[in-house]
Amino acid sequence: MSERPDAVPVREGEPPLLKRAISGRLLLFFVLGDVLGAGIYALVGEVAGRTGGAAWAAFLLALGLAVLTATAYAELVTKYPDAGGAALYAHRAFDRRTLTFLVMFAVMLSGVTSASTLSRAFAGDYLDALVSTPTLPAALVFIGVVALVNARGISESVRVNVLLTTVEVLGLILVLVIGVAAITEGGSGIDGGRVFEIKEGEAVAWAVLGGATLAFYALIGFEDSVNVAEETRDPRRSYPPALFGALAIAGVIYVAITVVAVTVVPVDRLSGSSGPLLEVTGAGPLAVDDRIFSAIALLAVANGALLNMIMASRVLYGMARRGVVPGVFAKVLPGRRTPHVAIAATTLLAAGLITIGRLGQLADSTVLLLLLVFSVVNLAVLVLRSDTVDHDHYRAPTWAPLLGIGVIVLLLTQTDASAWKLVAPLLAVGLVLSMVVPRGRDLGAVASDPDVTP
Repeated sequence: MSERPDAVPVREGEPPLLKRAISGRLLLFFVLGDVLGAGIYALVGEVAGRTGGAAWAAFLLALGLAVLTATAYAELVTKYPDAGGAALYAHRAFDRRTLTFLVMFAVMLSGVTSASTLSRAFAGDYLDALVSTPTLPAALVFIGVVALVNARGISESVRVNVLLTTVEVLGLILVLVIGVAAITEGGSGIDGGRVFEIKEGEAVAWAVLGGATLAFYALIGFEDSVNVAEETRDPRRSYPPALFGALAIAGVIYVAITVVAVTVVPVDRLSGSSGPLLEVTGAGPLAVDDRIFSAIALLAVANGALLNMIMASRVLYGMARRGVVPGVFAKVLPGRRTPHVAIAATTLLAAGLITIGRLGQLADSTVLLLLLVFSVVNLAVLVLRSDTVDHDHYRAPTWAPLLGIGVIVLLLTQTDASAWKLVAPLLAVGLVLSMVVPRGRDLGAVASDPDVTP
């Protein structure tokens, strides 16, 4: 097997490469499971509150925005199929150690803040429908269980994801069936005209954009899959169809769910509920017990948290292999071959954020962190056009990342100020860390050969 100039063979004493256990089908479920998480189960009402009955338009716009950045990711991950993701692309494009570290730190933080958000959501109203427990202890126990599954192994984790994603999709199908039955039966609360209503006092464009900013949280999970490229079989071929296929499926489901929800339930009632889909599944002739759907929602939230923590730990592992953070984070658990030190570190950080952060603030912070990362990724794909590789890869239309950058700037103007208050200190910590960690090997020179399988 020939070696590329930027590839390093596995040598005695170096950390072993991760196991390539994710097929194209499993990768599709990975992306779909990450996208179809707490966003659709918890944010439909919030988006409707910002946009009005036309909340489906906000989800559709958010999908379009996600696809723009997804094209950049599809080109970069098929061009450089290694763990490390956005930070690796930033290094290759700009060769600035501080920027590379901050991008890595922001991506890792986004996974941790999102998992922290989902942990808080897990321990909230949906869990209360089944058993009454204090929120904080339940959230901390939950993130600990997620860490154990993550450490068990990537094969086990993605198989759990397949199971939970199946439950998620079946749960959303249940919502659609119950909602359609309620619409068919009719009644005083059913109103198809609501799907064209805009929030009173708001211009159409700003109402939809405001809702799309929040709805974007429900779609940002797609970038997590970039960071398991090193564990994916033939990522150059399997990644683009898995990415765009999962986004298309999620988009159709999101729009359908939103249309049904606002038709069955008045917007003010939907937006005032912390479990908005319970308002739908409790309506019409096929209504089900709240406890049944709450159990489904809890599994959906759990799946999202697991995938976010897989991503965060793999980012930390990938950058440790490249000398950007101390090498201890690249240690791999014997037998399991999972990055156990990275998993422990990200779990402890998540526990801290769960303790000090509010659910809404953590969710907004996740969006803000990823918008900042996405701006770098869209710039990087254009800069790296001059860097040729010796294999075929997906090529994004040039206008897509350019438009993506413009849209990101627009979305940043709509981000809640409370998110900046949490993100700014966290990034400041990252900046300090980037100055004190030992200078390691060049990131580009030690990129793992994706064709090497341990």
